[in-house]
Amino acid sequence: MEVIVLLGPDDVARVAADVVAGVVRRRPGAVLGLATGSSPVGVYAELARRVAAGELDLSGVSGFALDEYVGLPAGHPESYAAVLARDVTGPLGLDPARVHVPDGRAADLEAAAEDYEQAIAAAGGVDVQLLGIGANGHIGFNEPTSSFGSRTRLKTLAPRTRADNARFFASPDEVPMHCLTQGLGTILGARRLLLVAQGSAKAEAVAAAVEGPLTSMCPASALQLHPRATVVVDEAAAVRLTLLDHYRQVYAHKPAWQRP
Repeated sequence: MEVIVLLGPDDVARVAADVVAGVVRRRPGAVLGLATGSSPVGVYAELARRVAAGELDLSGVSGFALDEYVGLPAGHPESYAAVLARDVTGPLGLDPARVHVPDGRAADLEAAAEDYEQAIAAAGGVDVQLLGIGANGHIGFNEPTSSFGSRTRLKTLAPRTRADNARFFASPDEVPMHCLTQGLGTILGARRLLLVAQGSAKAEAVAAAVEGPLTSMCPASALQLHPRATVVVDEAAAVRLTLLDHYRQVYAHKPAWQRP
């Protein structure tokens, strides 16, 4: 796993955007895995800035959301379909018809999950999957004890996840109990994984994912199984990493041809 430790959130956004831009320049019709939550917000803002400045063209890109709440009414501002349309699809100049989100309002949620898996496969798979990380180590909505082989499915959100996400809703009671999420097996199928984290609240989870044992108790540790996983964090999120100096040295001496 490549671990890049940078000074602050703006640096994390810039370097992560470099990775995404590099993939798109090599393949203008790339398939992006789109995470929501607070972690990737800066990355999307930096990509939008480059699009607006004419430095990057994402119009040929397709996108697949990691997850969606179950049961929110159509048009709810905190549904991930609405969040992506508002904060990602428009600002990045993506074609809305090419941005896909699991159907959290489907009458048959199991069938909706299977359809989503098939749509990802039909698109040729994900070229680069952007990820955040929860304080309990979840990626997507794969809570602790999720199977490393899991596919898109219905999940019950952990109390800590619901509490963390309550800030986006008028009251904690409004946070849905369930979601549809890509599984860890689905995520590991992407050709490249890019996890970003900022702030000391994520430090314990980052250390567990990067340096801890491979365990379902920290779903993000599944990245250790991937042949091309990059973790980009700021100083605050890196404070619990034992090999911090090593990661800094490796990145400082990374050959130019290996950079995005």
